[in-house]
Amino acid sequence: MSQSDARFTIASPALSARIDPLGAELWSLTDAQGRELMTDADPRWWTGHAPLLFPFVGRSRGDIYRLDGQDYPMPQHGFARRKPFAVVAQSDDSLLLRLEADEETRAAYPFDFRLDMGFVLEGATLRMTATVANRGEAAMPFSFGYHPAFAWPLPYGGAAEDHRILFDQPEPAAIRKVGDEPGLIARESIPSPVEGDTLVPTHEMFEGDALIWDDLNSRSLTWGAPGHPHLKIDFPDTPWLGLWQKPGAHYLCVEPWAGMADLVGFNGDVWAKQGIMALLPGDSRSFRMDVSLMGV
Repeated sequence: MSQSDARFTIASPALSARIDPLGAELWSLTDAQGRELMTDADPRWWTGHAPLLFPFVGRSRGDIYRLDGQDYPMPQHGFARRKPFAVVAQSDDSLLLRLEADEETRAAYPFDFRLDMGFVLEGATLRMTATVANRGEAAMPFSFGYHPAFAWPLPYGGAAEDHRILFDQPEPAAIRKVGDEPGLIARESIPSPVEGDTLVPTHEMFEGDALIWDDLNSRSLTWGAPGHPHLKIDFPDTPWLGLWQKPGAHYLCVEPWAGMADLVGFNGDVWAKQGIMALLPGDSRSFRMDVSLMGV
């Protein structure tokens, strides 16, 4: 395991991952030949790589949420992505990082939480596991999501327009999009762009922001061009999915979510927010996401 420019690198014979302790963000994922499988982070589009979404996924209306009659500030996708994580354990092929409640987080989120983020490379698979623990004395409302940006096109010769998402199940259900309040989810749905189990994304699809599946059959998908090496992405613990890019950029964000932004017009308590989970005192809950390089 190595550390350079404050980022950690873990490796297996097939993959190498670079992780920034600021936000416990996966910064880079490369194959054995050094080919990058993630975003180029071109600042013309978006400089993020794979932020973690905690304690809430998406935007709260007015960037404020209400808990027991009191309003608290909360930036879009929460604060974990802007907080430094401490190193708990490290080896050549694994890293465990931790974020714990402090005075700053309690001002926005009055709960004694712990968020562990583990990365393990096993052959051609990167296993990521986030574990949220409630160390306080009251039930804790929260949601969690992943937000990794993968290369579009992947570096294996397939044209960008040939890339597709192949779900592990047919996905006929209608989907959601962002509504007329910035970052909030429209209350009406739109027809699914998936044909059977296949989505052929275009840049134009994202001119209205993310595509959002809140009635999702699949817990696994592949990303890539037919006949070329591709990525298999497994997300067994998150029931919803977002796909997003800034139109024209060289990435596609594949975002497994357990939680979602407020609906347009929402004005209720956080416990009434869609996707909110209750974590009882002393309990914990884990969310896994595996990224495997296939066909190389």
